[in-house]
Amino acid sequence: MARKALIFWGGWDGHTPDRSAAVVSEMLGASGFEVQVHAGTAILASADLSVFDLIVPMVTMSTIEKAELVALTDAVRAGTGLAGFHGTMGDSFRTETEYQFMVGGQWVSHPGNIIDYTVEITRPDDPIMLDVGDFAYRSEQYYMHVDPANEVLAATTFSGEHLDFIKGAVVPVVWKKHYGKGRVFYSALGHTADEFAVPQMRTIFGRGALWAAR
Repeated sequence: MARKALIFWGGWDGHTPDRSAAVVSEMLGASGFEVQVHAGTAILASADLSVFDLIVPMVTMSTIEKAELVALTDAVRAGTGLAGFHGTMGDSFRTETEYQFMVGGQWVSHPGNIIDYTVEITRPDDPIMLDVGDFAYRSEQYYMHVDPANEVLAATTFSGEHLDFIKGAVVPVVWKKHYGKGRVFYSALGHTADEFAVPQMRTIFGRGALWAAR
């Protein structure tokens, strides 16, 4: 029986959530998942989330109803996987601390906006990062507040060029963690759907989503 995945998208259009949902839906379909894609968060309260092996949020700077959030966190805590990227999972619901606790971090800044920076692999032995290696990247360099319990797979060092007082700060870019029985994977890469054309970004997210899925 095929595993089932749910993608829900919405919020700020600048993160191209609809196009990103289409890309990820195709990727998961190619890996054998039956994928449902829904606009908005209403599906979280109206569906039985326990049937999904993986949930992928793609919502930025939005709000969520209490019943929807409870359904989502309960499902992940019970064993449904959660995977996402950039602001579509790391800046979804700014007032919902339980959501941020589940994700393992929250975006707070991207000094310089679109810039060139380096993604440094911290766990080259992890199957998600196997044969990836450090790589140059052009996008928003996310400065995030993160859970110290995360298992960090990649990080980035801030040069101080755009904000001198964070020079030398090392901030996680990719991590995995558990939330109850559920596996959670996050990558800060993927400002727009176009970034899935970067082989390392696509590989990391694809492997991470498969790791997270029940």
